[in-house]
Amino acid sequence: MNTKNNTLFGKDNLLWMLIGIIVIILGFVLMSGGKNEDPNVFDVNQVYSKTRITIAPILIMAGLLIEVYAIMKKSK
Repeated sequence: MNTKNNTLFGKDNLLWMLIGIIVIILGFVLMSGGKNEDPNVFDVNQVYSKTRITIAPILIMAGLLIEVYAIMKKSK
């Protein structure tokens, strides 16, 4: 019998999807950041740091673009 494996995504697509998911998760982890020792004190530098405001959203958007690429990429 000659059965052809007719899956929607190939190994390359799944690898790119996994990379995209890891990048998105890393962005969310960086956005969550640490917590303040005293909950009654508002630390502007910790809440509005470059990591949370700039780097984390860029990583999330990059992860989403990787996901779009992984879906649109033609399988071999």
